[in-house]
Amino acid sequence: MATIQKEFTYLAIDLGAESGRAILGRLDSGRLSIEEVSRFPNQPVQYNGALHWDAPRLWFEITSALRSLSQHGVSRLDAIGVDTWGVDYALLGEKGALIENPFHYRDARTAGVMERVMKTLGRAKIYGITGIQFLPFNTLYQLCAAATETPRTLAQAEHLLTMPDLFNFWLSGKIACEYTNASTTQFLDVRTRQWSRELLGAAGVPTHFLSPIIEPGSVIGAVRPEIAAEPPLSKTVVIAPACHDTGSAFAAVKSGDGVALISSGTWSLLGAEVGKAVVTEDARRLNFTNEGGACGTVRLLKNITGMWLLERCRQVWQTEVAGLSYTDLLAAAGEEKPLRHLLDPDDPAFRLPTNLPEAIAAFCARTGQPTPPTPAACTRAILESLALKYRTVLESLEGLVGTRFQAIRVVGGGSQNDLLNQFTADATGRRVLAGPAEATALGNLAMQMVGTGAVGSLAEAREILAASFTPRIFEPESRHGWEAAYQNFRGMITS
Repeated sequence: MATIQKEFTYLAIDLGAESGRAILGRLDSGRLSIEEVSRFPNQPVQYNGALHWDAPRLWFEITSALRSLSQHGVSRLDAIGVDTWGVDYALLGEKGALIENPFHYRDARTAGVMERVMKTLGRAKIYGITGIQFLPFNTLYQLCAAATETPRTLAQAEHLLTMPDLFNFWLSGKIACEYTNASTTQFLDVRTRQWSRELLGAAGVPTHFLSPIIEPGSVIGAVRPEIAAEPPLSKTVVIAPACHDTGSAFAAVKSGDGVALISSGTWSLLGAEVGKAVVTEDARRLNFTNEGGACGTVRLLKNITGMWLLERCRQVWQTEVAGLSYTDLLAAAGEEKPLRHLLDPDDPAFRLPTNLPEAIAAFCARTGQPTPPTPAACTRAILESLALKYRTVLESLEGLVGTRFQAIRVVGGGSQNDLLNQFTADATGRRVLAGPAEATALGNLAMQMVGTGAVGSLAEAREILAASFTPRIFEPESRHGWEAAYQNFRGMITS
């Protein structure tokens, strides 16, 4: 690996479905160090009967982070990159004005839309074109809902941008859609890597607002002059990393070749990096997704509802026990009896319930199980069930790629959950390598390194990350009871 002489400074804006952060990366002599500049909540807002993202508030947080760089000893920022969650979009009108606050993917307007579109177009046709997992909130179904409910809004839109593209536009003034995030829409052609106007037209969605697609690692342009007025930003360029947050997480570490990857956070994304899309009948039946990856790769994976379950349960429990922390819950869960309550994390009843602990209790009653009597028991049930769902998806993935994965790499915030890591090792019988927790930001920084020419390839950037951040290892300890629980669990799951 070539020694890097010059120091480069980058800023990764990493926006998740629950929170956002600005992570400063300093690359010096082949080592990367990171520093958190800011962290802030990402709270949806409800108004006029709909659920939206507060895009202006997120922009305020991004610009606040930029203004604070001098306080962190930054005299020059070489580049900035933005990654966010997938599927959601923004519509721009005349002079680039935001027409409406972007809808949240959990908004109820898409109820029943996916089923209607599949009936009209055929599940096989949609999957054959896009290779994307069927999820009711995919952009395709959001736009179909908009075409029915608010067609004039779509008609006046001049540009459609996915969420990271919106912030890249506000940073640079340039209109473009980055490939990895565009692939989550379910109207990108998996073979041509371009928009499928045929699919949108057949679904009754206009196509006049589609924007050009760019590859991860592309230099979008210099930051706008009014932003560059801050001294550290005078020569800063905006680079498109893998703008889908999972794409950035996958960019941070190598997967495949015997190692599966779980990007663990609000969602758990389990899969591996492959050289070409797997668009087979088995892949469609198992509902796997072929999302765009960095540097010409494909992320063959499946979305699993992740730590969102525990987050929503804790919100309810905190109304009864003030100050209840995740540390408290995990410690108590570790003392509970194992494998007493199982649930399918992706059951439709858990999509957006009013009270998630009550929904879990109802699921247990419906499946002939005792109700978890305490928050600790419910926490353990969630974590054990996630581990069992990981095994189910892992075995399906192995069937699709024709190889056995000897290890599982867990990255993202969920990699800090040692109890879940151990359950995952025990449930699957595989070694678990946990960390880095900030893999999404690190993958973002890696592609900025590639985009600025600081490194010659993503492989070289990954070598730097591997030398700078060491994972923790969890070996399978006790397989007792897991096999019988797995057989029971398989009878409960719906997808």
